[in-house]
Amino acid sequence: MGTRTPIRVVLVGWFSFRHGEATAGDVGAAEAVSAGLGGHGIDHDTVWSPHFRSRGPTLEEVDPAAYSHLVFVCGPAAGEQVADLHRRFADCTRIAVGVSAVDRADPALRGFHTVLARDGQGIEPSRDLAADAPAPAPVPVVGVTAAPGQPEYGDRGAHARAHRALAGWLVAKDCARVPLDTRLDAVDWLHCSRPGQFDALVGRMDLVVTTRLHGLVLALRNGVPAVAVDPVVGGAKVAAQGRVWDWPVITLDGPDAEPDADRLERLWRWCLADGRTQARARARAPAGTLNGLLAEALLGDGGGLRRRWRESRAGGAAGRPATGPGRRRSPRR
Repeated sequence: MGTRTPIRVVLVGWFSFRHGEATAGDVGAAEAVSAGLGGHGIDHDTVWSPHFRSRGPTLEEVDPAAYSHLVFVCGPAAGEQVADLHRRFADCTRIAVGVSAVDRADPALRGFHTVLARDGQGIEPSRDLAADAPAPAPVPVVGVTAAPGQPEYGDRGAHARAHRALAGWLVAKDCARVPLDTRLDAVDWLHCSRPGQFDALVGRMDLVVTTRLHGLVLALRNGVPAVAVDPVVGGAKVAAQGRVWDWPVITLDGPDAEPDADRLERLWRWCLADGRTQARARARAPAGTLNGLLAEALLGDGGGLRRRWRESRAGGAAGRPATGPGRRRSPRR
């Protein structure tokens, strides 16, 4: 056996098991215990599943002989993975804290020298440790809405590549990501059933990341800045809405291209700073023209409507360039 320090703790939980899971509650409880140990000057290491955090020691990497105590945090003290801790750390004093003591006869529970349960049969419940986790730094709440495959664009569609790149970029961001699906459903509780419900959801976001036309439109309608990417090579309807709203949209240069990482970063920073004011200004903009044109078509001003259609066709699809980081609004004429 190796030489042990007087007290050195290995801190484990279901977030440590290769076949476990990391929940916000379990990890928050571990952070609370870690802070408490640190406050008492107790040396300790927290062990993580390699599927959750690639950095930091895993159960396979730590040497049981280097520790005097094992502390198991949160969740049910039950099952074979927990029982295996008693075999592997047999020479450690083993303590379970903040656990559910479900079956007193379970070897996984009986193997601990001390059990400080949060609940269980015949046990007065205690406040869960996750409530005592250190206060976190504020992070932005970011809604994410992705366009489905759009076969109408044929070979220009680069949705899969764009979404893979955005997923890899987003997962590295310290933010609270919220999936936003614009599809409505009157039966499935996972979906909004009315547009107003979706507006309420979007309006609570700090930022929206989207490859979908209505992800951009409904974000700006609610005064929320959006990092928008058009997943169609050369730009299509998302980029067109960007011109209408005078809002920056990232486009792809070719079928093998990905959203430019540097521009994504610039847009992210801008959206969380000046972009908030700009988005609120867009929300106060006058209504669009299509309803008025429809009324003209229905009420008999077809000649004027056809004339404007011909003029717009002759002028092409050019519009005002979007403003944003590194972009300058064109002077009005």
